[in-house]
Amino acid sequence: MAGVAAVGAGEDYRVEFVGPGGQRCEVPLLTCATVRFEDAPPVRGFPSYRGQRSFPGLWWSATTGSHVGYESWMERDWLIAFDSCREVTGIGSQPFRLSWRAKRIKRHTPDYFLRLRDGGAVVVDVRADTRIDAEDRMVFDTTAAVCELLGWQYRRLGEMNRVRAANLRWLSGYRHLRCRRAGLATKLAEIFAVPRPLWLGAEDAGDPIEVLPTLFHLLWHQELVTLPDTELLGPASLIGPGR
Repeated sequence: MAGVAAVGAGEDYRVEFVGPGGQRCEVPLLTCATVRFEDAPPVRGFPSYRGQRSFPGLWWSATTGSHVGYESWMERDWLIAFDSCREVTGIGSQPFRLSWRAKRIKRHTPDYFLRLRDGGAVVVDVRADTRIDAEDRMVFDTTAAVCELLGWQYRRLGEMNRVRAANLRWLSGYRHLRCRRAGLATKLAEIFAVPRPLWLGAEDAGDPIEVLPTLFHLLWHQELVTLPDTELLGPASLIGPGR
């Protein structure tokens, strides 16, 4: 990949971001490895205008306790998935702008920066497979090589499976920690240690009206999972222990 070969030791690569206090910073690539981009404001705004084909917005993240921006519904679906992942502890949207010189100055702003529980980081671009041309591939390859140089992971994600996206959107209504009752969560984990239908397990745990918020919260965090995960969530869905 041409982008990988071009990165070398990181010379001539610059990173622009918004630092503490709102000041704009532009630094050499290798000096930004320890920057907490999960806490940085977006380096660019989320424009909204009449006739716009995409749908930008803000998502309240249970992971960060704050609003995180997205520029399309595809980005929103992945943002919801990041928010539900127990290994993700921080999420930054449009976290920095990378620039470098090829035949001309090129710039790229990744969509998300994720901080992981083990201290690692993942940089994410969201783009449908059908909307990637040769220029885009070069930019993504270069970004991947830059991330490797900094010790970060890189992911380019396309459209999410529609069933998974729909299930996550439903479960996101129970993402807040207030939906989790510790004693009930332990009981549900024991009940669903052997896979069984959602509604039957909820009835075994107590009054479903009281039980379901905690059950949905466990499903949101993948402490429990649907088996298989290719069907819309419903009373007959088979629920088992999480991965």
